[in-house]
Amino acid sequence: MHSSLAKSVIRSRWFYVMMAPGLLYYFIFHYVPMGGILIAFQDYNLLKGIWGSPWVGLDNFRTIFASPDFPIIMKNTLVISLYRVMFNMLPDVLLALMLNEVRVKWFKRTVQTITYGPYFLSWVIVYGLTFSFLAPDAGLISTWFRDMGWGSVQILTDKEWFRPLLILTDIWKNTGFGAIIYLAALATINPDLYEAAVVDGAGRWRQLWHITLPGIRDVFFLMLILRIGHIMDAGFDQVYIFLNARVYETGDILDTWVFRRGLENLEFSVATATGFFKSFVGLILVLGANKLAKRFGSSGIW
Repeated sequence: MHSSLAKSVIRSRWFYVMMAPGLLYYFIFHYVPMGGILIAFQDYNLLKGIWGSPWVGLDNFRTIFASPDFPIIMKNTLVISLYRVMFNMLPDVLLALMLNEVRVKWFKRTVQTITYGPYFLSWVIVYGLTFSFLAPDAGLISTWFRDMGWGSVQILTDKEWFRPLLILTDIWKNTGFGAIIYLAALATINPDLYEAAVVDGAGRWRQLWHITLPGIRDVFFLMLILRIGHIMDAGFDQVYIFLNARVYETGDILDTWVFRRGLENLEFSVATATGFFKSFVGLILVLGANKLAKRFGSSGIW
């Protein structure tokens, strides 16, 4: 058995060599830093380091759960994440389905380029574009509303508009790129199935319902599971850039709270404990979503 394993390794040695950089990257940057989880159970001191800081057990977790901000930031995190799952996945699928029906290649390529182009813009640039349109005093739309006598536009500082603004800008930025995944899944569907459906008299809608949608079902569930696994993140980079003091009530999430406590207030132990809590909840959600996906007939992640 050992000899056959050694022969298999030798025969595939170049594949293992190509795997080595990726495995090394994950080991150095993803597994080694996991040792920092110890900070979550310590009263961490920069001068004393991990091995010299005193142990406090679960005190940091009690600090998190006892904080008056915790219910608010937890609610905001879950609501914004659920909004992303509910409203940001369907546009990806719809755009992919529409592009799949386009037969004019140059038009299809043009639409794809235009729609996935915003994905490569940073959130700083996206916020700059949004600010140029919606700035309370000098934005293009704000000025137009004021000149028309319709009052001032305060969307950027309105707590009721903060979450819809996040979702709309996220759709604009990421829908085109997300559609690429579903287009790749659509390309794997056997064309013979459509030909057989046409012979049986099925129209475009019947083909869509019985062939196209089942063909991308597994990919949809896979993307859903991955999104659910990150439900405690809520998109820190976007939220942090769009956040301001007037919308804290509906926009402050776990990650922005951790950023202030961990880096601005230097409470590293509380920040690490929050990250550990997020990871644990994410793990439970991924396991649950994967099991649920299998009940609906999907292959899941494993």
